[in-house]
Amino acid sequence: MAEIEMTRITSMRRLYSLIAVTVVCGALLGVNPANAATKSITCYKGTASKIVKAATPKCPTGWTTTKPVVKKTTSPASSSSKSLTINATYTGKIVMLWTDSSVSTTSVTATGTGTTLGLTQLTGSGSSSPSSQCDSINGTGTISDGTNTLKATFDPAAQGCAKESAAPTTVAISGNVIITGGTGKYAGAIGTLKFTGSFPVASTAAGTNESGALTFTVSGTFNTK
Repeated sequence: MAEIEMTRITSMRRLYSLIAVTVVCGALLGVNPANAATKSITCYKGTASKIVKAATPKCPTGWTTTKPVVKKTTSPASSSSKSLTINATYTGKIVMLWTDSSVSTTSVTATGTGTTLGLTQLTGSGSSSPSSQCDSINGTGTISDGTNTLKATFDPAAQGCAKESAAPTTVAISGNVIITGGTGKYAGAIGTLKFTGSFPVASTAAGTNESGALTFTVSGTFNTK
């Protein structure tokens, strides 16, 4: 009987040892012997993410299970700048004052046809101090639709050339017009346009005021802001 009892005690000790080993191994492996199933969650911190597995998984401090919302990047607003083309001919009147050494254009008024962009009203003024049959001319002007205005000035290389060496004659003008801004929808406009034109000169005496017919053609592309 004593031998049987000793055998029973030894068997129970072996069983308890096996249970103890199972519990320790389960703890080391993260397994609860009472519930071997594990759960997993995804934790987020900024743009980083990681998976946490446990019977009752929790995110570490500073991490959350809420997935961050990715902000959509928006395309930059397209520029409102426009490229506009004009190819217009203006006809009207030029009023001049001649002296011994210069000529002043006191006024230019003309009406445009063609591709005017609605800018049918031309006004301007200018001057020159000719010492030869061809010489530089200065001038500024505007073309307008009555509300919006485009401002321009002659490039320094613009020239006026008399057909004859003395009046009466016809003066041909040509060169570039530099757009220097404007008003209304043409505020901030920039560009360079080409121009040609002509007008007659009848006076032969200095100190004479006279007016004549002007033809002025302007063409090219400019940009608005």
